[in-house]
Amino acid sequence: MTTRKVDVAIIGAGSAGMSAYREVRKFTDSIALIEGGSFGTTCARVGCMPSKLLIAPADARHRMQALPEFGISAGAGEVDGVAVMRRVRAERDRFVGFVIDAVGGFDQRHILRAHAEFEDAHALRLTLSGNADDPSSEVDHVEAARIVIATGSRPRIPEQFEPAGDRLIVNDDVFDWHDLPASIAVFGAGVIGIELGQALHRLGVRVHLFGRGGAVAGLSDPEVRDCAARTIRAEMSASLDARDVRISRAGDEVVVDYIDDAGNQASERFEYLLAATGRVSNVDRLAIGRSGLKLGPRGVPLFDPLTMQTSANHIFIAGDSAADRPILHEAVDEGHLAGHNAARFPEVFRHTRRTPLGITFCDPQAAFAGQRYETLIEGKIDFAIGEVSFEDQGRSRVMLVNRGLLRIYGEKGTGLILGAEMFGPDNEHIAHLLAWVIQLRKTVGEVLELPYYHPVIEEGLRTALRRLNEALGMGPHPPLRCIDCGPGA
Repeated sequence: MTTRKVDVAIIGAGSAGMSAYREVRKFTDSIALIEGGSFGTTCARVGCMPSKLLIAPADARHRMQALPEFGISAGAGEVDGVAVMRRVRAERDRFVGFVIDAVGGFDQRHILRAHAEFEDAHALRLTLSGNADDPSSEVDHVEAARIVIATGSRPRIPEQFEPAGDRLIVNDDVFDWHDLPASIAVFGAGVIGIELGQALHRLGVRVHLFGRGGAVAGLSDPEVRDCAARTIRAEMSASLDARDVRISRAGDEVVVDYIDDAGNQASERFEYLLAATGRVSNVDRLAIGRSGLKLGPRGVPLFDPLTMQTSANHIFIAGDSAADRPILHEAVDEGHLAGHNAARFPEVFRHTRRTPLGITFCDPQAAFAGQRYETLIEGKIDFAIGEVSFEDQGRSRVMLVNRGLLRIYGEKGTGLILGAEMFGPDNEHIAHLLAWVIQLRKTVGEVLELPYYHPVIEEGLRTALRRLNEALGMGPHPPLRCIDCGPGA
């Protein structure tokens, strides 16, 4: 067995690791890209893309329920679970194939199929995970001048779920189904739980969504969160503040005993229990203590988000393993930054991060752009709020998607748009527009001078901005009410 000495070792070949590799490759050919699992990113295999493949047919079927209100009879909508999951798996595999092809385009001399652990701050011990006939399998140690940690994350499974046994699943398992189950208890009302829970409900699966403390889709603005909670409860069974939860088994069923949001004792049985209770960084599998890195309270290395540099100057971290902004585009950005700085070390480049942006693809969509409500409150920022309800928004009402609330935050004194939280129709687009103007440091007044077509959902954004402008003391803008279309047109 041999030791390979390299300029840069990258642990993990997911979104962040691949991005880091591409950047490092510009500066040096002395690289080790170490991957102990299957190629194919979290996004492609079990995250962004397969979840949207499940959401798409669910939303298509749900829209049929509105047809009678348009004066159209609805007679279709029967779900073929086998066909639904066949398409999910096929398209998922197609997306994964793109990632595998991309890795195939890398210099194969750089790739080591092995699990890595730290021996010290510069040395990694490898355990074979790939083909024993692969020449790289002869390498059992790597000595690296610089290291990038990009090991990703995995679902967190609380111990209280263990009694569910083989009926306990995580989101990774859903996308390997060959048919839809009859019933499922979804624990966790964050992004994963809300998206999968609502999609399965709309596909005819009996779903009960369990949350804690009333949290919904990561929303921190109490008004927007309450609006989202009311909307979700109106559509499906949900206990967003379930207490005294006890899990047990009865034959092939999972039994959930709990106290619901109204304080009533309840008990239900399900075919499966889906744990959507967050994710945990995989750095705990690296013997991270031997690296000498300073760790935060969650066991993740402390790092500078503008450089991705850890307390050991030659070690960088990126993506979900950093447990900071676990979103694909952020992982790619972090990988690029970590790779650039690892390759150029000791020169370290500080880069301003993009405006935070997050979207939950439930219906209505939950999203945030810029600073969240809780961040502004904790930072004691002097800000005002402008809002619009989508219930009476013209275009939304025409399309029978008039549910939700948008709240925008502006800085007093400067009039700068600071952030927004929202729950409403097609808010993925409004969130993008707001993220762009926030990053460009635009004031409320400047954004109000931009064009707004009529009739579109974005007119609701203009209404919220007008109200924010008045709340900031910047004076009234043109009338808030469209004579033809009502408030928030």
